[in-house]
Amino acid sequence: MRKLSICIFSLLCALCVNVLEMGAKVTFPVIFGDNMVLQQNAEVPFWGKAAPGKTVKVKTSWNGETYKTVAEKDGSWKVTLQTSSYGGPYDINVSDGKSVTFHNVMLGEVWLCSGQSNMEMPLAGWGRIDNYEQEIANAHYPDIRLFQVSRETAYSPQYDCKATGWNPCSPTTIPDFSATAYFFARNLYEKYHIPIGLIHSSWGGTFAEAWTSTTALKNIPAFKESATHIENISAEVAEMRKNYAVEKKAWDEKFESSDRGMAKEKWFHPSYNDNDWKQMNLPGLWEEKELPGFDGLVWFRKQIDVPASWKGKDLCLSLGNIDDDDITYFNGVEVGRSKYGTSRLYNIPAKLVKEKGNVVAVRVLDSGGNGGFYGESVSMKLSLSDNNFISLAGEWKYNISIDMKKFDPMPQDYSDPFHPGVLFNAMIHPLIPYTIRGVIWYQGEANAGRAYQYRDLLPVLIQDWRRRWNSDFPFYIVQLAAFMDTKENPEESDWAELREAQLKTLSLENTGLAVAIDIGDAKDIHPKNKQEVGRRLALIAMADTYGDKIEYSGPLYDSYRIESDTIRIRFTHAESGLKTPDGSELKGFAIAGPDHKFYWAEARIEGKEVMVYSPHVKMPVAVRYAWAYNPICNLYNGEGLPASPFRTDDWDGWTRGKK
Repeated sequence: MRKLSICIFSLLCALCVNVLEMGAKVTFPVIFGDNMVLQQNAEVPFWGKAAPGKTVKVKTSWNGETYKTVAEKDGSWKVTLQTSSYGGPYDINVSDGKSVTFHNVMLGEVWLCSGQSNMEMPLAGWGRIDNYEQEIANAHYPDIRLFQVSRETAYSPQYDCKATGWNPCSPTTIPDFSATAYFFARNLYEKYHIPIGLIHSSWGGTFAEAWTSTTALKNIPAFKESATHIENISAEVAEMRKNYAVEKKAWDEKFESSDRGMAKEKWFHPSYNDNDWKQMNLPGLWEEKELPGFDGLVWFRKQIDVPASWKGKDLCLSLGNIDDDDITYFNGVEVGRSKYGTSRLYNIPAKLVKEKGNVVAVRVLDSGGNGGFYGESVSMKLSLSDNNFISLAGEWKYNISIDMKKFDPMPQDYSDPFHPGVLFNAMIHPLIPYTIRGVIWYQGEANAGRAYQYRDLLPVLIQDWRRRWNSDFPFYIVQLAAFMDTKENPEESDWAELREAQLKTLSLENTGLAVAIDIGDAKDIHPKNKQEVGRRLALIAMADTYGDKIEYSGPLYDSYRIESDTIRIRFTHAESGLKTPDGSELKGFAIAGPDHKFYWAEARIEGKEVMVYSPHVKMPVAVRYAWAYNPICNLYNGEGLPASPFRTDDWDGWTRGKK
């Protein structure tokens, strides 16, 4: 009887194993799916999971080949497919006993598109690039395929990511996709008519170190400790995230109760006496005005009289862009609140509107970086209709409520994307080793305050990615566009130093730089002309990756020579000559003597060179060009591509030593 029981038990176990195996099905990372693009003419890794010991067969329709492998003890398997020249659609059939088929697969060119908000900026949505409605309506490019990685963080490298799978480009699929990536691909497709696969993985406001592996970051002294910390706490992060929620709630309650304007003195109330408040001209970032280096909570108030005919009518309050968060009141009643740098439009109910003494009060919180109002002056207004409004630009009263430097540090958020390595782990590592042709990269604004450090950081990121992909793929960078107000005199600038760091990255093999200094926006960190950004990136790829004999770069500084009271600057990428777009005099050059004081200079073109001179500098030693947040500059080559900002000196800048 005992032997019979053992036999029955053994039979049941075997049956359970067989049932489990019959129910098992080979699985894949989300990067593999219908409509995907695989890199043409390449050895392409193809991987997934199956039951341990299972034989996995992969058959590709473009060559009729079948590839076999056996799943490892952990279920993982991988084969290497040989792709042919571009074309499709094809099928890929995968079987471990149960069959899965991927349909509408194309062979073509695959590009990874990453960075922060200017890469993330969609055609519509919050971005609304130039002519977005027509661009979306015309986006019929089914051979351009879009793969959108979802925003995630992780404290250890992940096997898979969250994503919106491969979609053919259409007016339905393109509105929320990266505009820069799309226009880059569209230019390539219209030139070569080869299928293009775009893998978009970016996150606004993020630092380059978040996109770099902790292993690589430990080679940079400034990041060694923080990268090691991230690795050491990876196992405890889930519990730490729970604790953060409790700690943040307590911190928020203390912060709110410490706000004099809200909790104690009610600065939003019309009857509050603000006679002792200081004044600030708006719009404008407060770091550039009365509050340099300030982070915290500031209240603004303005009293407004309206025409008698407006009394008791609904109005629209527009405040332009505010960084970061606001709560806005009209005559003591909250009319709206928003987060981050979006444009503020708030409806004012008719019952709140009186003829005399209306009070607008705005509570602005900036927890780091620039803060305040940074839209156009015309965007600050109180309107009855489009053509009937009162401007709110000009003098406002303001008062500081909380200085973050004097307040308890904000609890550490282990879900945010600002820690070293966490975006690499969650949004890049799962894509490796999916074969790509190259990378386009638009990032740097967040690192501008540490621009000298970026000279090391960006090359480390590039080399890290190449090492992990085992490929010296091209890496093409968008240089920061112009932003913020134009200054009257030559100035120091952390954004100029960041652009210089990006320029220096060209010392790495197989890199390129798309200069965007001429297509920025003084009031918007997200310039709308992404068509030209994509075109300039595509020009680099056409020349450098695909071998076209075309000019792909604007003039780049090469060398200088002092000739008495003049400095001669020589450029590369100037074979077709140098010019200004309208034939006007050169602008944007500054010159300095041994005292390091810069003056605007006179400059003239001589072939591939520019002669720079100023009557204020008799013994010149250095020249700078477009060295500012938002410079007025106009040097181009014969192909109409702008010169990169540069300097001939190596004097200490604002960000040297900043970590």
